[in-house]
Amino acid sequence: MRVVKLGGSLLENGHMFDCLKHIVKAGESTIVVCGGGDFANHVRQAQKKWQFDDIAAHEMAILAMQQTAIMCQNLQPEFVIASSVSEIKNNRFGIWSPNIAELNAAGIPATWAITSDSLAAWLATQLNAAELVVVKSCDVDSTLTVVELREKGVVDETFDTFVEEAKFKVISAGDFLTS
Repeated sequence: MRVVKLGGSLLENGHMFDCLKHIVKAGESTIVVCGGGDFANHVRQAQKKWQFDDIAAHEMAILAMQQTAIMCQNLQPEFVIASSVSEIKNNRFGIWSPNIAELNAAGIPATWAITSDSLAAWLATQLNAAELVVVKSCDVDSTLTVVELREKGVVDETFDTFVEEAKFKVISAGDFLTS
């Protein structure tokens, strides 16, 4: 099994759905983690405006990921929505709709330093996934280390701590679609 994290920004250029179709065509058992995209961006804007705390913002950002998961599953029905680690293990093509209670029980901190990038790495670890593929809408230099990817803002601030011993790759959408 592999975990494929699809950046929420892939919704802007339409590549999110191309990537989902590519996954189905490839036929490999895959769990998709969708970024929150504009849904999460609205949470960031609302927090700045209304000044609610990071715990509320974290829960709202998780809901943003859930919204994206629901939309993607609706448009690509070969995928099954799975909310917990135990539900995922029974699906060939799944889209993770993160369970806030499960993340809280795992001690995932409520901070913008942890985004769907790190959550995908956490999930890959929980599933003992053979591979974690992080697909971004930006061009990605495959020679960069995880630390360099973090420093350039390609992945979130904590991603490198979640993938210390994981097998993974970070690639652009174009490279993913041609693989």
